[in-house]
Amino acid sequence: MIDPAGTLAPVPSVDLDIVGARDASVSATTARMIDDATAANTKRAYARQWSTFTAWCSQEGRTMLPCSDATLAEYAAQLVTAGAGPATVEQAIATIRRVHRDQAATPPDTRAARLVLRTARRERADAGQATRQAPPAALDQLRAMLAACDTSTRGVRDRALLLLGFAMMGRRSELAALDLADIREVDEGLIVVVRRSKTDQDGRGAEVAVPYGSRPDSCPVRAVRAWRGWLASIGITEGRLFRSVTRHGHIGEAMSGDGIRRAVRAAAVRAGLPNADVFSAHSLRAGGATAAAKAGAPVAAIARQGRWSPTSPVVHSYIRAADRWRDNPMASVGL
Repeated sequence: MIDPAGTLAPVPSVDLDIVGARDASVSATTARMIDDATAANTKRAYARQWSTFTAWCSQEGRTMLPCSDATLAEYAAQLVTAGAGPATVEQAIATIRRVHRDQAATPPDTRAARLVLRTARRERADAGQATRQAPPAALDQLRAMLAACDTSTRGVRDRALLLLGFAMMGRRSELAALDLADIREVDEGLIVVVRRSKTDQDGRGAEVAVPYGSRPDSCPVRAVRAWRGWLASIGITEGRLFRSVTRHGHIGEAMSGDGIRRAVRAAAVRAGLPNADVFSAHSLRAGGATAAAKAGAPVAAIARQGRWSPTSPVVHSYIRAADRWRDNPMASVGL
């Protein structure tokens, strides 16, 4: 320790046991902030996965913490045998490793468990069990969904939801979190403030530009304006943008992410779309990206609009889906 005169001063004596205990602890405020850093949905998923794993360990007489490499592989195989999909097994592996890290225990090696998962994926592919995903809403399908919206309160809300979700390539959690104050109308269209999203857990936020549509009946700016006007007519000028609507047309509380999923699916069913039962809010997000790719938008612009990383494999999958027809080598063969 250096004193103000520049000489070495004696180090004051301390109780190392007390200092060691203090160095290993955090305050209640710090603990709360650490806990709040993980999204609520993620915490619920982790809790559910860990509960299932611990119950299996108790039944099988295996140690859950620390979990051995063999136990993790055996558990992965058990999940596969029980019919769990690859995403569920991936989430279970991630949960078990996360709990080990949180408890300062050495996480198990995942190599054997992932070999089990690789075999399961191959067997599913051989059996023709493709992953059931929400299909992208193509532009003509979106227009069919819009045409099926009537002029009721729910119809006005659904038009705004469908068009805004498509144009901003929004996640259902982002759409559910939008406040009226997050939408600003400018000469060119709308500026939508996304305060936090799946890929922005630090809450830095993003502003998404949504331009006017070329057709009044499918213009997101006009649709959102109509819905905001409808809300204002009954005195709602602040709070959540998208709200539940009762069967009698009464506007209720803010829509949840699951409520938005159901609203999109219901719109697809009303429009009589093929595979309407698997449409979801992700159909709007994927549909917007795919439509932009077909129109020749640059990858970076699509990624920015949808708040993806420019190197995201998801973005490039939408580009490939468009390019396989636009740049198909057989298109000019003359068959």
